[in-house]
Amino acid sequence: MIQRAIHHQGHVIGGRYQVQQNIGSGGMSHVYLVDDLKLSGKQWAVKQCFLLQDQHNNIEDEAELLTTLSHPRLPRIVDFFPPDGSGDSYLVMDYIHGVTLEKYFLSHHRKLKSDFILQIAQQAIEVLEYLHKHDPPIVFRDLKPSNIMLTSNLELRLIDFGIARNYKQEQDQDTVKLGTVGFAAPEQYGSGQSDARSDLYGLGALLLYLVTEGAHSEWSEGVENRIRSDFPKGKIPILRKLLQIVPDDRYQSTDEVRFALFPTTQTREQNHNQSYREMKGIHLGTHVIAVMGVSSGVGTTHTAISVVHYLARLFKKVAIVELDEDSISFSRIQQIVEGTSIYTNKQDLQFSVEGVDYYRQATSAKVIELLSSGYNFIVLDMGSYVKSDRLDEFLRADIPLLVGWGSEWKLQDLEELIKSLMKYHQNKWVYCIPLAPLDAVKRLRKKISSTKVYTLPLHVDPFDRSGEMDKVLNKILHGYVPSLQKGKRFRFGVGSRSQ
Repeated sequence: MIQRAIHHQGHVIGGRYQVQQNIGSGGMSHVYLVDDLKLSGKQWAVKQCFLLQDQHNNIEDEAELLTTLSHPRLPRIVDFFPPDGSGDSYLVMDYIHGVTLEKYFLSHHRKLKSDFILQIAQQAIEVLEYLHKHDPPIVFRDLKPSNIMLTSNLELRLIDFGIARNYKQEQDQDTVKLGTVGFAAPEQYGSGQSDARSDLYGLGALLLYLVTEGAHSEWSEGVENRIRSDFPKGKIPILRKLLQIVPDDRYQSTDEVRFALFPTTQTREQNHNQSYREMKGIHLGTHVIAVMGVSSGVGTTHTAISVVHYLARLFKKVAIVELDEDSISFSRIQQIVEGTSIYTNKQDLQFSVEGVDYYRQATSAKVIELLSSGYNFIVLDMGSYVKSDRLDEFLRADIPLLVGWGSEWKLQDLEELIKSLMKYHQNKWVYCIPLAPLDAVKRLRKKISSTKVYTLPLHVDPFDRSGEMDKVLNKILHGYVPSLQKGKRFRFGVGSRSQ
């Protein structure tokens, strides 16, 4: 076990993140609450990892892994510092306000209501399903109470991906045996390779721990007698099957576990959609989509408006922010919506159109303010790429969406921009090429080694619904949105007003 001194309040990490307090420590890491000195008022969690020389790739793997993930029950990574001269590396990620499930459990004298425990199970299944269906599949491997955060709304968030790993089909056992004793599946200690079923064992261990008031996390003879009397008897065999020693004897997927625990739920897709319908009334954190064009006139604003109005048909509270201070696009939209004939020096920089809040000519400080305003989604219209501080907002977004030209002879503009930004992590970037032929999309996917290249169909009015555009956006925003739903239409016209 390696030890490092804890950074005290005032220490600045990476010339940007000022430590406010230590909020957690483990055998190989410290976690700090920090202020962002560049984005005033914004706070992050920074994980300081101290490993041996031959383990430095582990933390880089963790950073690489987190940048590919986009789910409301997972933190997003926003910055990474590789090992320095002392061997310390740093991950900068969302600071999740709340308490760990372990602390919540202890504060309630180890007695949680059965309904709440089943809610925890349902939320855990939701995020495990996302991880297991990632390409390649991701195994969390340490589903324990101290690695689960509960927000003020008692919503689950998984934290600490220090031992999560991609499943490798050709490998017959784990090269590194990791996991918390009592919660990790037997195969994590040498009997085989961990896979999705290892997480299902972890889920069973977690649930057994909660329903036995912390007394047990492994199935043993007589353990059912320690299970709380108010826990549904019919679900006890489910826990036992989850905790089978041999993976083939357990449930084989999150779908099977969900159906067993919640038999009244119909199909997996119906359950998936229901969880998102519930999200419309429960704020699970604000997600940011940044839309940036390779050059002026490529259709950045048009694309951003299409995205935000698609989201408005699915979620209660969404906003679009114009970060290009020289643009007059939102000013013109506001003029039409409010039915004015002259638009000069208007002080009201906010207006609404069909459930979407528009903020024109905003700053990064305004974005920070909106992040705590209860929005489900914020779409940033960043205009065309310029070498400025605006790039930070693009890099930090949950989904950075880069718009290129659809013309064959101008695809090179997109390729050159991607190449010029190679020093930044591009794992979660999405590339959109309006009206591009499929052959061009395939060539670009191969050239930049990314499957996240999409052609956008003709969409004359971005405020109106287009079935073809909805299909593409549904793919781009996979993991954030349910299947398509019918929505209202909005058309421009003199005197049209927001509702």
